[in-house]
Amino acid sequence: MGNVIELNHVDKVYSNGVDLQVLFDINLSFEAGSFSSIVGQSGSGKTTLLNIIGTLDRATRGEVIIDGNRIDTMAKDKVAELRNRVIGFIFQFHFLLPEFTALENVLMPYRIQQPRLSEEILKRADDLFELVGISRVKNNPATRMSGGQQQRTDIIRALINNPKLILADEPSGNLDTENTEAIYQTFRDINKEFGTTFIIVTHDRRIAEQTDRIVEIRDGRILMDLKR
Repeated sequence: MGNVIELNHVDKVYSNGVDLQVLFDINLSFEAGSFSSIVGQSGSGKTTLLNIIGTLDRATRGEVIIDGNRIDTMAKDKVAELRNRVIGFIFQFHFLLPEFTALENVLMPYRIQQPRLSEEILKRADDLFELVGISRVKNNPATRMSGGQQQRTDIIRALINNPKLILADEPSGNLDTENTEAIYQTFRDINKEFGTTFIIVTHDRRIAEQTDRIVEIRDGRILMDLKR
């Protein structure tokens, strides 16, 4: 399969009176359908790298190609359209809106482009709730779900537009060991079921060792790239 992400000679420099370079000549690609992790300590540059891959930030120099589209030269509105279509995000803090039900939260990314809900998208939502095992709480407000249920709702929301790529930033940081294992098993199931590419950013090497490839970032440079 081809690459869903390609970064060629990417640098990132933040300027606030004094230039601070946080990424140095990053050359990295991820194959469609792969299951990978990016590891590094706080301040290593891994979150900046994730933000560039996720089109939430722009590289200072270099090429960034997502799903065959060179996004570092693309207009912002076109980048936003591509992001909503191709990329799903799962964060440590799920950012569910408490006044809405789990189902309503899940459908929000779809409604950005399609205000009217189709039977097809409602069926997809039902199937995803079933897949991750929380169908019984889909009509609960976010405040009436456990931490594990809220995180699974966040996973469904990331999947609702059938993205090619899921970016997960410390997705189990607030969960206990049992829920962490369940979440990562869910990721594996989704990867196998839909062929969705996963990139998991974590500081926990035990979690990274469950993936098929580990990319380690230190001081803004790739220290190691290990395929298992």
